[in-house]
Amino acid sequence: MLTKRIIPCLDIKNGRTVKGVNFVNLIDAGDPVALAKQYAEVGADELVFLDISATLEGRKTMLEMVLKVAAQVNIPFTVGGGISSVEDVDNLLQSGADKVSINSSAIKRPELINELSQKFGSQCVVVAIDAKQIDGKWVVHLAGGTIPTELELFDWAKEVAQRGAGEILFTSMDNDGTKAGFANEALAKLSALVNIPIIASGGAGSVQHFTDTFIKGKSDAALAASVFHFGEIPIPTLKQELKNNTIQVRL
Repeated sequence: MLTKRIIPCLDIKNGRTVKGVNFVNLIDAGDPVALAKQYAEVGADELVFLDISATLEGRKTMLEMVLKVAAQVNIPFTVGGGISSVEDVDNLLQSGADKVSINSSAIKRPELINELSQKFGSQCVVVAIDAKQIDGKWVVHLAGGTIPTELELFDWAKEVAQRGAGEILFTSMDNDGTKAGFANEALAKLSALVNIPIIASGGAGSVQHFTDTFIKGKSDAALAASVFHFGEIPIPTLKQELKNNTIQVRL
């Protein structure tokens, strides 16, 4: 059985790490380079680095910061935000990113997924999906969760997997920032539907929430920001607790 991964997410705005509740009210949570280095040292399995202003304001992810962060970490590292072309991805991978995460650009032009996986390999293509429940349906949203689309979560997940995505990063916007647990029912359904890894995001508030998403949600990895950035859940403690619950982790 593959080990379950713990992934701190560094949301970046104006060169700083931020984390708010439900994508608004951003709180400053430190310097991304220092945080990245710290996480690699305490046992994070991977990192995700999202320029949350990029898609919204049409800015490109800052390559300079990627270079700095990549120099400090020895664990796999995903970069997202404002990525819309093969050239963008080429630049990021050359700057030291291991994977890229695409979201709005894949919705606007799904062929991008095929192009990236054909050129760079599916192992470095993560498709991020932000969704929330509207009238009992999981509706996919664009631009940092601000614009609803016509897409339904499970249909879109199936399509991105068929087009060559290597992983799906699913954020439940209903859960994001609430610290009330992950959207395990939807996550388990996603896992059953596609045969690529699912990264759970949105809702982490306690060690139990991580245990639940791996067991009930069938997630392959769990991503969180504030509980890690503010030291509420130390990663070594979390991993030991997961191991005690017979969940395979890298200690």
